Amino acid sequence: MQPADPTRGVGGLLRLRLDVGYDGTAFSGWAAQPGQRTVQGVLEEALGRVLRVEPPRLTVAGRTDAGVHARGQVCHVDVDASAWRSVPGRSARSPESALLRRLAGVLDPDVRVHAVRVAPDGFDARFSAVWRRYRYRVSDAVYRPDPLVRASVLWHDRPLDLDAMNAAAAGLLGEHDFAAFCRPREGATTVRELRTLHWERGTDGIAVATVEADAFCHNQVRAMVGAMLVVGDGRRPVDWPARVLAAGVRDSGVTVVGAHGLTLEAVGYPPDDELAERARTARNVRSIHRSSAAAGHDHPGGVGEIPDGKDGQST
Repeated sequence: MQPADPTRGVGGLLRLRLDVGYDGTAFSGWAAQPGQRTVQGVLEEALGRVLRVEPPRLTVAGRTDAGVHARGQVCHVDVDASAWRSVPGRSARSPESALLRRLAGVLDPDVRVHAVRVAPDGFDARFSAVWRRYRYRVSDAVYRPDPLVRASVLWHDRPLDLDAMNAAAAGLLGEHDFAAFCRPREGATTVRELRTLHWERGTDGIAVATVEADAFCHNQVRAMVGAMLVVGDGRRPVDWPARVLAAGVRDSGVTVVGAHGLTLEAVGYPPDDELAERARTARNVRSIHRSSAAAGHDHPGGVGEIPDGKDGQST
């Protein structure tokens, strides 16, 4: 069931924003798939059970791949207003508090909804977003990662020079066609604005890459991290990732690193009074690009275009 206005629940429907975190280890990614345990499938089933309705459809900011984690995932759902009002039952709790409590009681420990609120007018979890921020964690310790963090940290068996990696990262910043670091998808642009790619080492010795862009195409973050690692361990020169980017084609030297080191940390949105316009702009750019692709023409894409693919949402 969808509201007449896709940016706001109407006609008895109410749009809710959900902030979600999950350990991606045991999930086959975000997107619902027949016969597979997915984050979307688990959450939709839980919402249907708690609201006592058919499982509603979730729209998400970033469709993460199998094994990718999230701390700051955002999604929205349109629910019947009467079902929403009935969530507290006879308790004095607000619907928001009651829904959080009831979801905590039915969800498995590896996924959690940590905030629920009625979405402002014009909010769309996917199309209103203006940036996504990921972090990728790598251990270069000779003894492998601490067993307590191994499910979210990649082990690299060579020492890493983070200064060299940051110098290499600087050559990728800005708006570019990242086709060399993406898995191509028909009808989806690979032009992205990479705003942040920076490495730092925590007190625990873990090397952490913070990566932020308007959106990401499939495998982009994991491929860029793979390129940084071979610079950091000295196997490639500092300018090599920028040369790969300029070539515009996949390079056999670029390894797409494991999904388990990647976490979606946060999604950013404009002020409430700009949400609807942002969503309209993003949809229009996507439609223009798809029409151009269907006609057999190239299109440069743009920072407002949000991919259909897994990650770029994921990555």
